[in-house]
Amino acid sequence: MVPSRQAKSSKTVRRVLTGLAVSACLLAGLTGADAQAPAKQPPAAPQGTPQVAPQAAPQAVPGFWDPRRRPERPDLSRLTVIRFLTETDYPPFNYTGADGNPAGFNVDLARALCEEIKVTCTVQMRRFETLVDALSSNRGDAIIASMAVSPQLRARVDFTDPYYRVPARFASRKDAVMPEIRPEYLEGKKVGVIAGSAHEAYLKAMFTDAELHPYPNDDAMRAALRKGEVDFIFGDAISLAFWINGTDSGDCCAFSGGPFVESRFFGEGIGIAVRKGNDVLRQALNWALFRVWEKGRYTDLWLRYFSVSPF
Repeated sequence: MVPSRQAKSSKTVRRVLTGLAVSACLLAGLTGADAQAPAKQPPAAPQGTPQVAPQAAPQAVPGFWDPRRRPERPDLSRLTVIRFLTETDYPPFNYTGADGNPAGFNVDLARALCEEIKVTCTVQMRRFETLVDALSSNRGDAIIASMAVSPQLRARVDFTDPYYRVPARFASRKDAVMPEIRPEYLEGKKVGVIAGSAHEAYLKAMFTDAELHPYPNDDAMRAALRKGEVDFIFGDAISLAFWINGTDSGDCCAFSGGPFVESRFFGEGIGIAVRKGNDVLRQALNWALFRVWEKGRYTDLWLRYFSVSPF
């Protein structure tokens, strides 16, 4: 079984990064955005780290940790090195940097965790479908590769707490943006969605009066919105954020309403995988994740890689 992750459109993502501009400063100290009820971008070209466009206003940074539930510092004396495994080509999360070394949001987060735990950290890139087998055969200690937590994978590996989630959002043309979206607001509206996706299932369950228009892929769905053939599209907010801010969108569109994170449809989130029973490492990573967030380093990383917030 191949582990699941966020859906991605590699060709589209590669074109997007070229449309991102340079920003010299990072924003910090922002609070997380609430998910709206009901309830896998540019490739950063191998020549460098993805860079962000200047922000007209502070964007929302998601918060996945409850400050009232501070984890106790575990015994870290048994940890001397953490061998992280990640994917070869999933920008901006994982990609090969200009110096030939692993780079991306996941890689920078892994290094921050190792600094917090004060252990040596290595990062090895492998094809995504080989990562779980490599972990099981002790060729690494942890997988940080935008791997979606699922019951099937929980049977093979243990996961840390989620370090991000992949929300769903609506996008519309800029002249028809709605600050809030509820099922009754979309009665009779044409909504594009990927056929057979969790997003389509969600719309069928929750937005029963909308007129659904299924498309075979992201490119076709987004082209329909750009041409005005549909009123809205609904999909993976991370991919949509990069498209909205990239050259392929032609500056046509923007998000409408807030994020939807219903776990029954959109999953439990993205976690770091460790071998079954490796509670020492799992607890150490959970503690370090909280510390990196508490110190504002997670916020800095998020703003560095995501110029348009998916939340």
